[in-house]
Amino acid sequence: MSVDPMAYEAQFFGFTPQTCMLRVYIAFQDYLFEMMLVVEGVILKKLDGIPGCNISPSQIRKCTEKFLLFLKEHFDKLFGKMEEMLLQLVLNIPKNVLLPEDRVHEQYPYSKEEFQALQEELQQLQQRCRAEVGAGQALRAELQEQKAVRAELEKILQWFDGLESICREHGTGNFKESFAFLTQNSKKLQDVLKDVEKKSKRMKQHEQLL
Repeated sequence: MSVDPMAYEAQFFGFTPQTCMLRVYIAFQDYLFEMMLVVEGVILKKLDGIPGCNISPSQIRKCTEKFLLFLKEHFDKLFGKMEEMLLQLVLNIPKNVLLPEDRVHEQYPYSKEEFQALQEELQQLQQRCRAEVGAGQALRAELQEQKAVRAELEKILQWFDGLESICREHGTGNFKESFAFLTQNSKKLQDVLKDVEKKSKRMKQHEQLL
């Protein structure tokens, strides 16, 4: 069998020429074996009709195997010549023939160096696209954070508006005065809370003593 991969022929035929020749070889070989079995059967029938014949079936099988080996050796030689002829003259695509699907290579020829340069440029473009996608995702995340911060700021503004209206109800229209008023009240509440905590601790200590 030929060691040439014949990839271009495989592209055209849909199978490698070596595979085709192997199948033909196996088919011929199977037919040869079947033919020898038929011949052996005919010989056995003929010998059964001859009176006083002392040839056993095992002897006939040995003779058949020797003859089969002889035929196979000659068949392999003939098949080798036939394979060489078919691979060169029938299953071979000449080097000057271009398949229709490869015409684009003829119209736009590229050398190995140019093709490698195109591949490198393609990789750079892919990296840029990935970087752009990453930057876009980062911008979207930042916009979401800005929306959340804006929502919190709006809540704070609403709280200040509500605080200002409450202060006006209590007679403090100026925001600074209102803030000072709230600060004083907050301190008073803290003092009351501390006083409650002290009394609570004293009560717990008193209960423990009892």
